[in-house]
Amino acid sequence: MPAPFRINIRQDQIDDLNDRLARTRWPDDLPGSGWKYGVPGWYLKELADYWLSSYDWRTHEAQLNEHPQYLAEIDGQQIHFMHIRSPESDALPLLLIHGWPSSIVDFAAMISPLTSPRTHGAAPSDAFHLVIPSLPGFGFSGPTRNQGEASTSNYAAVLKKLMKQLGYDRYGAHGGDLGSLVAPELGRIDTGHVVGVHMNGPLTVPAWDADPAMFPEEEQEPLAQLMSWAEGEGSGYAAIQGDRPQNIAYGLVDSPAAQLAWITEHFRNLTDPAKELPEDAVNKDQLLTNVSIYWFTATAGSSARIYKESTDWGEPKESSGVPTGAAIFPGDVTLRSILERENNVVHWSRFERGGHFAAMEAPDLLTEDIQAFFRPLRSCAHSARQPGLSTGDGTH
Repeated sequence: MPAPFRINIRQDQIDDLNDRLARTRWPDDLPGSGWKYGVPGWYLKELADYWLSSYDWRTHEAQLNEHPQYLAEIDGQQIHFMHIRSPESDALPLLLIHGWPSSIVDFAAMISPLTSPRTHGAAPSDAFHLVIPSLPGFGFSGPTRNQGEASTSNYAAVLKKLMKQLGYDRYGAHGGDLGSLVAPELGRIDTGHVVGVHMNGPLTVPAWDADPAMFPEEEQEPLAQLMSWAEGEGSGYAAIQGDRPQNIAYGLVDSPAAQLAWITEHFRNLTDPAKELPEDAVNKDQLLTNVSIYWFTATAGSSARIYKESTDWGEPKESSGVPTGAAIFPGDVTLRSILERENNVVHWSRFERGGHFAAMEAPDLLTEDIQAFFRPLRSCAHSARQPGLSTGDGTH
C-alpha cells in the first residue's frame, strides 16, 4: 500500500546548490546572437542570481507539502504522487499527467478549482478527486533502474496499476506534452475503466516520410513546422536525449546553471509566442521550483531516457474508442487529422491565451476546459470508494 510522504530536502543540499550557483564558471557569450544559439548569458546569469539570492525553496516546499503525498511501489518501480480528495463525495477521480521537462508543480494552480469548484464559483458537480503522479524517472519517483521503464507504455501500465491500487474503478485522465501520449495510452490499455481522456497541445507525430498531399490544406503549415523541427530546427535537445541521454546527464546533474539553461530554453521555445521571456509566460518562482525538483532529485538523466526508450513515436495507434478531448493553445502544433484517426475525439477547443505549458500559463482556461469535457461523461462513471492508504511515513 502507498506510504505517506513529505518533501524534506536536507539543508546541506540547499547549501550545496547555492555554493555551486555562486561558483558557476560562465562561458563566453556571442554578441547579438539572441536566443539563436541557446539561452543568452545575460538572461541566465540574471535567473541564476535570482535562484541564489531571492528564491526561497523552503517556501515552495511547504506549499507542495500542503497536499497529501505518497510513495508506492509498482512492479519494482517507485512512484510518487499527490492524492487530493475532493470534499464532494461524488467527485470523479482524475489523473493529471505532466510532461518533460515538467513535474507535479505544473498543476499547483489547478488543484483547488478542480477539487473544490464551489469555492471558486463553479458547480460542485464539476469536482474531481485528483491523483498527480511524478512519472517514473521524474522528480520524487526517483530514477528508473531498468531499461525500458522510461517509455509511454510503461508509464501507462504503472498508472493503471496505481489507480487500481487506490481503489478507483472509473476515472478520467488528462495530460499535456508527454502526458498527452500517456493519457490516451491509458485509454487503450484500461478502456473499461477510463471514462475519458483530455489533452492540451496533443503531440501528434506524423511519419517523417509522410506525403504532405495526404493532409488537408489547413494542416499544411503545422505539418511543415513539424517537418522543420524534425530536421533540426529546435530539436537538438531531443536528438541528444534520444541518442546519448547519459552523456548530457553528467553536466545537468553536476551544474545547476546547466540544468537551469536546459529547462529554461525549452520553456522559452514552447510558451505563448506573444511572450518575450519565459518569466513573462509562467511565474518565475514556479519555473524555479520545477527546476529545483530536477536538481534536488538528480533525475535529469532518467527523465531524459523517455526519448531513448519510447521508440514508437510516429507509429499509427489504434483508437481506444474512449471519448477524447483536446485543448489547443497558442504555439501548439497539433495535426487534428492524426488525432482524430487515433482517438475518439468528441471535444475540441482552441484558445487565444496561454501556450504549450497551459497548466502553468493559463490554468483557469485549462481547468474550465477539463470540467466542460468531463461534464457529460460523469453519468457513466461510478462513484469511487474511499481508498485505503497505509500510515507509514517517508521523506526525501
